[in-house]
Amino acid sequence: MKCIGRHILAVVIIACSIAGCAATPADVSGSDYRSRAVTRVDGALRVSAAVLSAEESAALYGVPLARKKIQPVWVEVQNNDDRNYFLLSPGMDPNFFPASEGAEAFADGASQADAARLDARFGALAFRNPIPPGQTVSGFVLTNLNEGVKLVQLDLVANSRATTFSILIPVPGFRADYKTTEVFLREVYPRERIVDYTDDDAFRVALEALPCCSTNEDSSKKGDPLNLVIVGGLDDAFPALVRRGWRPTEQKWSGAIMKMITSALSGERYVNAPVSDLYVFGRAQDLALQKARDTIHQRNHLRLWLTPMRYHGKPIWIGQISRDIGVRLTIHSPTLVTHKIDPDVDEARAALAEDMGYSQNLAKVGFVRGVGAASPDAPRENLTTDPYYTNGYRIVLVFDRAPTLLSEISLFPWNMEELLRHQDLPTHTETKPGAKP
Repeated sequence: MKCIGRHILAVVIIACSIAGCAATPADVSGSDYRSRAVTRVDGALRVSAAVLSAEESAALYGVPLARKKIQPVWVEVQNNDDRNYFLLSPGMDPNFFPASEGAEAFADGASQADAARLDARFGALAFRNPIPPGQTVSGFVLTNLNEGVKLVQLDLVANSRATTFSILIPVPGFRADYKTTEVFLREVYPRERIVDYTDDDAFRVALEALPCCSTNEDSSKKGDPLNLVIVGGLDDAFPALVRRGWRPTEQKWSGAIMKMITSALSGERYVNAPVSDLYVFGRAQDLALQKARDTIHQRNHLRLWLTPMRYHGKPIWIGQISRDIGVRLTIHSPTLVTHKIDPDVDEARAALAEDMGYSQNLAKVGFVRGVGAASPDAPRENLTTDPYYTNGYRIVLVFDRAPTLLSEISLFPWNMEELLRHQDLPTHTETKPGAKP
């Protein structure tokens, strides 16, 4: 019991210290879901989608859907083809709610007339197939509630044809720990600084010239190794991560801090728990993602910083990935406690690559030199003195919008002979998904 109490106290201290003087951000989500809909076009099909906030869904349906963990997604399909198309709701959520089930969730205690009106309202708002040639159909699909971001996959099928759109949509009302307008909707860097690499050898050299490690705020101390490169953006890399269960972290505001405390007390997981800041290029991470376990003490998490580089037009992110395996006391943190990382940071790196192999969007994998080797007998330390060891390489994951089978994932030839000569290289990093020895 004393051990459990110390863990809970540690989380409370972490939570309150992370909060600091953070103010509660204003909710700027707006109320007109159509105005913020994301649109994609492929051939004769044009689709738009928007995720409703809890307030919007309650106003539209007349009942608090979010309390039942139901989240409406508005979909509009314009069919300029010569045949009927059908939207497959299980593609959006295998456990979607039919309109009748959504209405039934609020029927208890209602009169027969009120229940009938509720059922009619849900039915009138539902998306209805088919989408005839030359027409536009819109409506709602009721999905399970997500916070942060939602991957909306629209599978449209017709006779001898099928088209898939994977759209990553921010969920209104969630205070994400990233600046959407800066990172995703406009260039962080001036246009003259952007370099687009099309030659693989030049690309490798540029990646190896990136910083070795994250740092503290004034860059006076080195922290965790930068062992990850992600090539892709909103249409490929981030849908792939979300598809495999990676979730954005929440801002360090009072509500998030209370969630951390209650999660520690209840033993429940918190899939959007905030992370502390690390620094590269003189700024804190542009975004962070995590894959939580059943306790707030354990998670696999990564931080990403956008670089001024492109690869065949795709944005390039330098990152750090490690696995939290507990909490401990330390004098090297202003909070006096920290999450403890698994010292084998190569395992977390390899696990991500293997995970992404199942995302269907990982197209190419490679390794470039990074922080340099550190053995288990002579490990390095991060900013809070957690030891880590590594073969010193950073993994490069290139994503594509088109689905890629495991057998079709290709491999950059960089450093492979050198990697295979490493006697201390763990066998699970010798062969990546789709790679041929």
